[in-house]
Amino acid sequence: MLIRDIQKILDAEILCGEDALDTEVLSACGADLMSDVLAFVKEQSVLLTGLVNQQVVRTADMMDMRCIVFVRGKTPDSSVIDLACGRGMVVLRTGLRMYSACGRLYEAGLKSPE
Repeated sequence: MLIRDIQKILDAEILCGEDALDTEVLSACGADLMSDVLAFVKEQSVLLTGLVNQQVVRTADMMDMRCIVFVRGKTPDSSVIDLACGRGMVVLRTGLRMYSACGRLYEAGLKSPE
């Protein structure tokens, strides 16, 4: 699925990375514990989280993730957005809760990492 599709499905605002919306992702991971992301993500994925700190970006970068979606309308500060942009990631924000956002992506065909 393209990040552009994810943005539309989640009615998400683009915070950075508009030039990379045609990047394909293979799965989605919803987590607020970055240790879970490190333990379970195995392939290019999009991370949905309610955490808004730099550790989220560093973890996503380590796992070669292309997109971070901040749920519940949370807005990271400029240092988090700048870090993600510098790493070539797309950053989105949606007002949806994590459960609903993950459910919409799953219904649209984006699976969890195996």
